Amino acid sequence: MEIRLQKFIADCGITSRRKAEDLITQGRVTVNTMVADVLGTKVDPAKDVVEVDGQLLDLNSVSKVYLVMNKPRGFVTTVSDPEGRHTVMELIKEVSERVYPVGRLDYLSEGLLLLTNDGELANRIMHPSNQITKVYEVKVFGLVTPKILRKLREGVTVDGDFLKPLSVRPIKQLEHKTWLEFTLGDGKNREIRKICESCGLTVDKLKRVAIGNLNIKGIAPGNYTYLTKGQLEKKLSKDYQTTRASIIIKAKKFGERKLANDESYAKYRKATYLDVMKSYKEKAQLS
Repeated sequence: MEIRLQKFIADCGITSRRKAEDLITQGRVTVNTMVADVLGTKVDPAKDVVEVDGQLLDLNSVSKVYLVMNKPRGFVTTVSDPEGRHTVMELIKEVSERVYPVGRLDYLSEGLLLLTNDGELANRIMHPSNQITKVYEVKVFGLVTPKILRKLREGVTVDGDFLKPLSVRPIKQLEHKTWLEFTLGDGKNREIRKICESCGLTVDKLKRVAIGNLNIKGIAPGNYTYLTKGQLEKKLSKDYQTTRASIIIKAKKFGERKLANDESYAKYRKATYLDVMKSYKEKAQLS
């Protein structure tokens, strides 16, 4: 039976289906010794010989592996990084099978990250039509008032793309910061940061705590655990059962605190965060 070339490559554990399309268009894939650089090419796994960068692919030689990691801050979720930053692959050097991250958590974000060589399952998790929810705990600067909360819930349009969380709720109020829980359906690139910044908010910390009911409870930052495919699919089929209750924000309790949309917090956003922190450290060393 013939299947699409990118699906075959993903099923062999080389990379995700989306990245496999890049390999094809880059001319790095051959079928029966001929370069196959056209998307939509189909192959018969039982008859055709497929190679990627000279490596022969064989479905029967792949052992499917599923890792659930608690990604620490300061690592990128790529196999390699042209800027020389630490990648999550450094945290799994003892894993002999070739796996890759499913989805993205940016450099300053942390929390649940799934790594696997099961391209079909990875695609299923990422595709928005499957409606697998993703839950994040997000700490923002300042006091989040009911008016700001309502704006977050209503959604925003960024570069022509409408971004709206399934839910947003406050779960903890600190003196100068607020913890919010976001639940997303699509999980588009940098969606939470874009929503927050469009509403005038600045993210201090972003942590993914669940995909479906798959979570990182009991997994320390930088560590990971193995799951079977059955265990993983069971957890992905259910929604996250949170143990954190919503809070009622009482602005008067905190007196004249800055609101979360105060412009003075903008300097702490991702684009300038590292430079600001570096400046603070240099000043501290001089004093």
